[in-house]
Amino acid sequence: MLDGSAELGFVSLDDQTAFAKAGAILYGDEVNFIGEAIAYVLPNGSLTYVDREEDGARNGPDRYHRVHVYMNRRPGPQASAWLAETSAELARSEAVQKWKLHLPERYSNEHPAPPSPNVEHIVEDDRLNLAIAEVAFTSARAARDFFATPTFQKVLAQQGEHIDALGAYLVTGFYTFVRDGRPTTAGLRGSRSAEVIETAGATNQLEAAVVAMFTRVC
Repeated sequence: MLDGSAELGFVSLDDQTAFAKAGAILYGDEVNFIGEAIAYVLPNGSLTYVDREEDGARNGPDRYHRVHVYMNRRPGPQASAWLAETSAELARSEAVQKWKLHLPERYSNEHPAPPSPNVEHIVEDDRLNLAIAEVAFTSARAARDFFATPTFQKVLAQQGEHIDALGAYLVTGFYTFVRDGRPTTAGLRGSRSAEVIETAGATNQLEAAVVAMFTRVC
């Protein structure tokens, strides 16, 4: 089984609506390669506390020791406030290369999303009120040293008051298809082709004349 998550951000609701219309082909195809798809809405975006990554359009194996932590918040606003406060505190550590927190709206099984037919969209109670933290370190050893600090241990001791379910997943690959409103090489050519171009050093594939062949409007 292969799990993954996609982060989609839009400048405006109009842009999101345009994507939803254009994405009908994608949603219709999801049944061919996805067993379950759940879309959580973040009307106010996400919180980035620190981001020391130099490459904002990476494509391929993750160079960091990165974890995605999925947490189901207990009812009430206290859990979100606690997560925001403790994330700010933990992100001050020099060991942390990136700390990003997503606090989406509570998911409703009565209004399943995204609109991909014949794909599972119903979740159990322990995933209805999710919060997701993306945390990156330079190495697994740096992560383990961080987890042993008194600051992290203090937060760990409090989490049961605010979180009733948790799952942490190691990220092995990171793929960026659009950056600053423009498609990346992966967005134009596909992630696998973009990875080959990067590893082979095929700079000729990035020349303007070649890129224009993939952006030409027919």
